[in-house]
Amino acid sequence: MAGLELAEVILAVIVGTLAAIVYSLRVLILLERRVASMEANIQKMTEKVLKEETLIERKILQKRR
Repeated sequence: MAGLELAEVILAVIVGTLAAIVYSLRVLILLERRVASMEANIQKMTEKVLKEETLIERKILQKRR
């Protein structure tokens, strides 16, 4: 009987470890999605800043002429 109990404990440890791995992967995927969303927002903001900079440069060049 002691051998069966040990097998059950080992199986429980293995199942628990697998559950922890699956949960960790889930959390990593959620974090990756958040980071991707943040990157997209930063890219949009940099595009707006670049457009503003080009407008300012054009106006400066026009004033010099």
